Amino acid sequence: MKSERDKMLAGELYDALDAELRKERNSCRDILLKLNSTREDEKKERKRLLAELFGKKTVAWIQPPFFCDYGTNIELGSNVFFNFNCVVLDCAKVTIGDNTLFAPAVQIYTATHPTDADERRSGLEFAKPITIGSDVWVGGGAIICPGVSIGDRSIIGAGSVVTRDVPSDVVVAGNPARAIRELQPKG
Repeated sequence: MKSERDKMLAGELYDALDAELRKERNSCRDILLKLNSTREDEKKERKRLLAELFGKKTVAWIQPPFFCDYGTNIELGSNVFFNFNCVVLDCAKVTIGDNTLFAPAVQIYTATHPTDADERRSGLEFAKPITIGSDVWVGGGAIICPGVSIGDRSIIGAGSVVTRDVPSDVVVAGNPARAIRELQPKG
């Protein structure tokens, strides 16, 4: 029989109030409480806390406060930057490539709920993974919805709501986000 964690990571309906999942979220919150109270000159402590949060050493800059559910479901490339007040609901895998920038208040949501009201009342939920490529820039206040993939070098305009996949080398903006310009890749 699958655990609720296994169901969650497999994209199946799961009980978010499961004791094991609550324990993991509480552990994450303890780490975030420490991380979010560090100062910029406490680089060694931030590196240690980020390694604990993500389950491995990472070369990233996170400007506190930062919030996530588990941390261990987030896979970061090198030189990723999260500005103030970013939120990552990582109930499913969130994969982020190298040199990707997140402006303040970006929200990344893997968590979602059934569309059927009877199913929603059951309290069960599910999650869809998100992939964000390398050299992506996500503008302030943008929301990345469950199951979305964003291609390399793309730009997400501030305040955009990304509900569909974004190819590489485009600028998208709006609600819902739509391509407004193609970028010319160098090479």
